[in-house]
Amino acid sequence: MLPMPVIKLLRAQRSVPAESFDAVTIFFSDIVGFTNISATSTPIEVINMLNMLYRLFDEKIIQYDVYKVETIGDAYMVVSGLPQRNGNRHASEIADMSLSLMRGLEGARVPHRPEELLRIRAGINTGPCVAGVVGTTMPRYCLFGDTINTASRMESTGEAMKIHISQSTKKALDGIGNYEIKSRGVIEIPGKGVMETFWLLGKIGGLQEDSPRCMRLHDYDQNILELLIQS
Repeated sequence: MLPMPVIKLLRAQRSVPAESFDAVTIFFSDIVGFTNISATSTPIEVINMLNMLYRLFDEKIIQYDVYKVETIGDAYMVVSGLPQRNGNRHASEIADMSLSLMRGLEGARVPHRPEELLRIRAGINTGPCVAGVVGTTMPRYCLFGDTINTASRMESTGEAMKIHISQSTKKALDGIGNYEIKSRGVIEIPGKGVMETFWLLGKIGGLQEDSPRCMRLHDYDQNILELLIQS
């Protein structure tokens, strides 16, 4: 997956130099208990579950000024503020997107285990990074820097169906205003040391209405074999 500006440069057979960004906001999420779910599910059941989740997320994020970097297994990574800068809106774009994704998962169930809730952890961090195209056979637009590492740690140390944010993201959102944020307190973050982190609870005045095309997870509840047959 490559951003459109990068694709245009590659099509013109021009090199795409690495670029530094002073401030972007990174989002990571993963499925709570995914390893256990995978170990006791068939391959097609796992693929169907991920397909449902990714279709929901992909449908929702198009409403925001964000770029989907990649998916790795059950992990989903999104950034705002690159490759096209958007001032200080990157924090609010990711915050609004995250709240929308959580809203879309309310009451969601693992499709092949209707008694089990499908829950995610989400983490957000704001800071500088470097981005550029890596590889030639299958080029990838990759992000590098401690900002990405910290965002990943926010996700991995978070809790089910909560949005865990760093102090830098809180500061950025405070500057924009109208976000409900609660301190989690000071905790130990692996590889980072002791940090005060926060929960993003909501947005004062509520979020924008979802596009009519955007649905909740249960709307995608169909076997992926049916999708393949229909296509």
